[in-house]
Amino acid sequence: MPFGSNPVITTTYAGEFAGKYLAAALLSAPTLEQGGVSILPNVAYKQVMQKVATGNIVANATCDFTASGTVTLTERVLTTEEFQVNLQLCKLDLAQSWQSASMGYSAFKTLPKTFADFLIAHVAAKVAAKIETTIWAGTNATAGEFDGFKTLMLADADVIDVSAPLTTTLDATTVIGEIGRTVDLIPASLYGNEGLRIYVSQKIAKLYVRALGGFAASGLGANGTNTQGTQWYTNGSLSYDGIPIFMANGLGANNMIATTVDNLYFGCGLLNDNSLVKTIDMADIDGSNNVRVILRYNAGIQYGIGSDVVLYGV
Repeated sequence: MPFGSNPVITTTYAGEFAGKYLAAALLSAPTLEQGGVSILPNVAYKQVMQKVATGNIVANATCDFTASGTVTLTERVLTTEEFQVNLQLCKLDLAQSWQSASMGYSAFKTLPKTFADFLIAHVAAKVAAKIETTIWAGTNATAGEFDGFKTLMLADADVIDVSAPLTTTLDATTVIGEIGRTVDLIPASLYGNEGLRIYVSQKIAKLYVRALGGFAASGLGANGTNTQGTQWYTNGSLSYDGIPIFMANGLGANNMIATTVDNLYFGCGLLNDNSLVKTIDMADIDGSNNVRVILRYNAGIQYGIGSDVVLYGV
């Protein structure tokens, strides 16, 4: 196609790769892509998660069978909600970007082969960004969102809440102490668990990196980690008292959560009847340069055991 010509979508897209495009839209959120939570694919509507609780089950030995404890079964339900994207775009607005990319005049190494692919990838990136924030801070009352982890945890009396912070200002001089207050409340049964994480907002991650640069309190000295000052951090991993820190981009600025990866769940229905990806070129319908992109999917979150969660929020 000559450079500068108007791209044409010759067919309505609803092909065999719809599932892959939905996977890109749903699972490209950083929290999901980086393994921050456990993923339950193909949840049509609800997924029941059984919770098993036992008391003291060890007793002195006898010759008879005597129940040495009780087993209590309860459940939590992950319910997904249906969502849709109905978007109309003008081909002229995106044509130049796609043409430049397809002809090699772009820094991108992996490029969609067709204009329809380009449009779907553009929309999928927007959906992924929305899902990232909804996972952590979404509220069902807001259109296009389900209840996120923070919303559910605030309503759960079993979740361990960090008491009012010692300071109303969360900055580089106080962040280390505030993370420490969160760690102090982690149940003994979780401490040392391989899957234990401290999920922090982008703001808290930035403050922690700056604090470790040495220009803060907590006895780090003027030169900070490895005496490198603010040059110490190169986008590597972070930890606190040996516990990995996971930067959750969707968390509220002053929030952090301590729990295990296998206690947090994201459910979606990539292959069920509610999933749909479609592009419709309107040129042959109304003579316009518009193209419509349609996505339909279902998604939701849930956590397993509230007493295994520590929630911090200023």
